[in-house]
Amino acid sequence: MLRISDISYSVEGRPLLVGASATIPTGHKVGLVGRNGAGKTTLFRLIRGELALEGGEISMPARSRIGGVAQEVPSSSTSLLQTVLQADTEREALLAESETATDPHRIAEVQARLTDIDAWSAEGRAAAILKGLGFDAEAQLRPCSDFSGGWRMRVALAGVLFAQPDFLLLDEPTNYLDLEGALWLESYLAKYPHTVLIISHDRGLLNRAVQGILHLDSKKLTYWTGPYDQFARQMAERRAVLQAEAKKQEARRAHLQSFVDRFKAKASKAVQAQSRVKMLEKMETITPPEEARKQVFTFPEPEELSPPIINMDGVAVGYDGPPVLRNLSLRIDQDDRIALLGRNGEGKSTLSKLLAGKLKAANGKMTQSSKLRIGYFAQHQVDELHIDETPLQHIQRMRPTEGQPRLRARLAGFGLLADQAETVVGRLSGGQKARLSLLMATLDAPHLLILDEPTNHLDMESREALVEALTTYSGAVVLVSHDMHLLGLVADRLWLVKGGAVMPYTEDLEAYRKQLLAGDDEAKPAKPVEKPKKASREDILALRAEARKCEERLDKLNDMRDRLAKKLADPALYEPERLGEMETWQKKYAEVMEGLDRAEALWLKAQEKLEAAGAS
Repeated sequence: MLRISDISYSVEGRPLLVGASATIPTGHKVGLVGRNGAGKTTLFRLIRGELALEGGEISMPARSRIGGVAQEVPSSSTSLLQTVLQADTEREALLAESETATDPHRIAEVQARLTDIDAWSAEGRAAAILKGLGFDAEAQLRPCSDFSGGWRMRVALAGVLFAQPDFLLLDEPTNYLDLEGALWLESYLAKYPHTVLIISHDRGLLNRAVQGILHLDSKKLTYWTGPYDQFARQMAERRAVLQAEAKKQEARRAHLQSFVDRFKAKASKAVQAQSRVKMLEKMETITPPEEARKQVFTFPEPEELSPPIINMDGVAVGYDGPPVLRNLSLRIDQDDRIALLGRNGEGKSTLSKLLAGKLKAANGKMTQSSKLRIGYFAQHQVDELHIDETPLQHIQRMRPTEGQPRLRARLAGFGLLADQAETVVGRLSGGQKARLSLLMATLDAPHLLILDEPTNHLDMESREALVEALTTYSGAVVLVSHDMHLLGLVADRLWLVKGGAVMPYTEDLEAYRKQLLAGDDEAKPAKPVEKPKKASREDILALRAEARKCEERLDKLNDMRDRLAKKLADPALYEPERLGEMETWQKKYAEVMEGLDRAEALWLKAQEKLEAAGAS
């Protein structure tokens, strides 16, 4: 169990934590959330003992191992597989000792411990982790020096997962993973045998891989049981209640103050006026939670072009060697929202570069509208910004004839206000740099916007703002992202890039997720749709009855979930003497959530049957 008791810490005189407390039960997977700059990464450093507390205490069981990904694996001649194996320092030390030990009793102890930690299956476990993070068997045997920094970050993550520390602290681990790697990590963490604390803005990860949310807000910590969506709903309800109470109190305060102002000079009312002054002084102010920052992305609107804006017929594309993608026959219209799916290395980025005009077709025919403007955002562009220039200077170079007021308005439309506009890029946060790159990609009001991992470094509010901007944007969008929440809300077409081909993916994102986790990402080609027979009146009545039953079952389970969530939100339940009771309630909650998933699937199936039968 991890206990955080009344801790305080400041940075350069600015308090980040003041009297903050929380208890994380052993084995729980917890998402740490809070606004950028609230102190989440600082809290991790305090837990690891890298910083000294100003007050309070952080305690955990003796000899607990804490692990995390601090930096990328160094470039070296050591293979990826061996690098990951070396991350388990106890196994490495025991193996080394087994080669040199001469005392029979010590040899027996070493061999027994190696058996206890399952040392003999280590290579298989390490290889499975590397495979899950995108390294095939051949890549695992190559030296670390063959890979870029982003890939070596994956190796560092593989190492800490393999070492299985008692407390695993992960800070935005999906920022350097693709969709497949992020889904694998999500599944792995859900089954991880020890405690996990993860800082993330990935809504899917926080909904499927964690059991609770630790919220850092107003210098305090609050532990909420359940996934992120449940936490967000409870926070919204709490905010609404406190805002209503604050409004009532303000009206009461104004009424009392009005009486004091009117009658404090009248002798006949002096006593009552003085009484109300005392009431005002004693009134404890109800402060509603600060509203989430309203983040914005304001994309300029392009004019409408005749369809299609891009058409391909038998196109092949690659680099200097054989084509990466062949026989592409694709069409894009201005109202398309397309997500590119496929494992790393299959050609998603190659297709993006072809569409963006960064690569030329090797053969075949590719035509596009003569007036087509294309905006392209890729994560590497964020790293290529001029660190010694301000955002204002960046867009002045692109719009030399525009006045400063107009340029500042453009920056403000992407959440870069006056202070950030004049700050050199080197001092901006990752999210602010990403906003600047997105502004530069959309400055010309493109008819086609290609986004390759646009959410890296964006916080939760910024991701929601990006979703809102993309759904109202009148240009076409092609997305590559590990954020399934973004893909699910924006994309209405899925293309699978696999085996040198690009084909429509006929299932939904949830089916793709399940196929990846099952090790089967074969695309299901479109099948001819047979015209269904007209359903009889009796059939439709029976289907409606089934749908009603499913709705009633859902209502009951939702009610049970809300009652259990309220029970689990009681801090007293987490006192040491009530841990057994707490675990019982948590098991019940897990059972209800599992039942809710099944009930929702049945309800959706019933609704689909109704629609197929032509009934509403």
